[in-house]
Amino acid sequence: MTTRTLTRRAAFTAVAATAALVLTACGGDGDGSGHSGAAHSGHGGTSAASSTSAASSASAAAHNAQDVAFAQGMIPHHQQALEMAGLAADRASSAAVKDLAARIEKAQDPEIRTMTGWLKAWGERTPMAGMDHSGHAGMSGMMSDADMAALKKATGKEFDNKFLTLMAEHHQGAVEMATTEQDQGRFGPAKKTADAIVTAQNAEIKEMKRLLGTS
Repeated sequence: MTTRTLTRRAAFTAVAATAALVLTACGGDGDGSGHSGAAHSGHGGTSAASSTSAASSASAAAHNAQDVAFAQGMIPHHQQALEMAGLAADRASSAAVKDLAARIEKAQDPEIRTMTGWLKAWGERTPMAGMDHSGHAGMSGMMSDADMAALKKATGKEFDNKFLTLMAEHHQGAVEMATTEQDQGRFGPAKKTADAIVTAQNAEIKEMKRLLGTS
């Protein structure tokens, strides 16, 4: 066998090997994503981690402007409800009012943390705890500074009546906001939270009206 023949065979073998590698890299993946090597590798742990990361990214992205508005509005709305409920322990005379206030705190504080987490994941502005709510006075159900000042000054039966009246109005505003999220939101967890708010706060509105003797 001549030297020229050996050289041609070696060149042919190299070309064939290169072609096989190209076909392997491009085959079996019709989405054109360019990540088929990772998707079809034998390292199951790496593939699973990549899938989890991708799912998390997709989940964070699956929201719309209404979801953002819902979280940014409901956080200060809940914060004011917590401020109102926190007054009941020292000012309310009714055990039923104190119990209701405690349940409101228990339900809404975790929701604030959850919605704050969404906004951070989305890279959106997050309302701060303890902020001045005067900028949200036009929001449905939000109490004015005068309302809050009157509630803070009241004690005993007067506090009970003011608390129930103002909180029922506050809840009605939250239900309106949550209903808008149910209709126009996209993010599944936000819509589920809206469902929970509508159900729980409508029930509490009925309870507050009963305690006021108006139903």
